[in-house]
Amino acid sequence: MSRILGVLGGMGPLASAQFMLRLTLLTPAERDQEHVPAVLWSDPRVPDRTAARLGGGEDPLPALLRGIRGLEAAGCGAIAIPCNTAHGWHAAMQAATDLPILHIVEATAAELVRLGVTQGPIGVMGTAATLEMRLYQQGLERRGWPCLMPDAAEMAERVTPGIALVKANRVAEAYAPLAEVARSLMARGAKAVVLGCTEIPLGIAAGPALPFPVADSIDALARAAIAWARAD
Repeated sequence: MSRILGVLGGMGPLASAQFMLRLTLLTPAERDQEHVPAVLWSDPRVPDRTAARLGGGEDPLPALLRGIRGLEAAGCGAIAIPCNTAHGWHAAMQAATDLPILHIVEATAAELVRLGVTQGPIGVMGTAATLEMRLYQQGLERRGWPCLMPDAAEMAERVTPGIALVKANRVAEAYAPLAEVARSLMARGAKAVVLGCTEIPLGIAAGPALPFPVADSIDALARAAIAWARAD
């Protein structure tokens, strides 16, 4: 393959590393030369996306654009961003580059189809900012999947702390609160659960597999990147 993938990462670093691992493991390859050439720009200094959107924190766009410029200079042909909340700035990033920026919500919708989930509702887990921006609600409802979200108490007591545990490298501790919310969404009638923050799949993978369909946004983006790399 000659197409070079740019990975705009560091949000967080562990999620970016997991994306690179899954990009490798999901690629059908027999030898090094059959894998996807990729450049990882992992910059954990990017200001917090949730704080920027909900709390008046520093705008992450200048740091995101700095990473895009670096990936352009490295000769990349497309960009994948293994951070769901950063896609709240997708339009601004795409307007600033001629490189296609793969969209994680579109990739996750394709993952639901791959999993055989043809109807909703779909449970959606993510950061408070991702849910506030309705990134998944808009993307999935447009395709005919109504969405269920965690309630305020679940977000405050389980989802947000679970994401923070992964960012703090306390991954095993994140499993119980995150899995509990996923089960709650299924009990409310969801047909599948979207893991719409790239820290959440890491926490869910730290314990027993959940007995229902989950759409992992890291895997989804990796599959989209592989499809792009092999398109020619």
